[in-house]
Amino acid sequence: MTERRKAESWLTDMDGVLVHEGHALDGAAEFLERLKQAQRPFLVLTNNSIFTPRDLSARLARSGLVVPEESIWTSALATAVFLSDQLPGGSAYVIGEAGLTTALYEAGYTLTDTEPDFVVLGETRTYSFEAITTAIRLIGRGARFIATNPDATGPSVDGPLPATGSVAALITRATGAEPYFVGKPNPMMFRSALNRIEAHSETTVMIGDRMDTDVVAGIEAGLETILVLTGSTKREDVDRFPFRPAHVLDSIADVVGMI
Repeated sequence: MTERRKAESWLTDMDGVLVHEGHALDGAAEFLERLKQAQRPFLVLTNNSIFTPRDLSARLARSGLVVPEESIWTSALATAVFLSDQLPGGSAYVIGEAGLTTALYEAGYTLTDTEPDFVVLGETRTYSFEAITTAIRLIGRGARFIATNPDATGPSVDGPLPATGSVAALITRATGAEPYFVGKPNPMMFRSALNRIEAHSETTVMIGDRMDTDVVAGIEAGLETILVLTGSTKREDVDRFPFRPAHVLDSIADVVGMI
């Protein structure tokens, strides 16, 4: 493996790395404090498009983790950046929550159900038949189909919930139109994050808990990758993949000494 330059910037997934079901994981607070002490630029990444960065910052604070809202990068923000680059000042019909609608509004987009340029699908706990029907009809009339992330299910205390990827599959089945997914594992989400903190891929590390999203996207974006075993991917699963992270560690606590 090619030797890399010393890490100057850090990207980390949120769920399964820093927190689990609303509780901070061991070492998470120490990791964030070390980044602050070393004055290392960093972003906490999440495919969750429901919440705004301010919401997520407050939720992390309740678990004892101090993360400023400007240090949080969501698939909703990455989607807004992508669309504003593709068609500045465009319009979109949005299925999603405040995290997505706020990001698009702040990017200068008009939210409308009248001849929009794009249909944008994000996460919501209240998917409605009426909204999905409207999206299908708008795509049939030529609106381009964008989705924040391909996750098929999301977690809840009662078990998995259908998520963006599942609803996107329903719309695709009805229209024949495949969405463009902006969030992980699309490395575009990482590239937009790097631009946000003015970091370079050669000196940035990505920490994640999933081989099929965090690690593969980090590798494709040219980042050094760390898999922690406190989330989805277990140690015995690693060898099933045709790619490997630079490091496999038990938890974020093992990363603190690397900063």
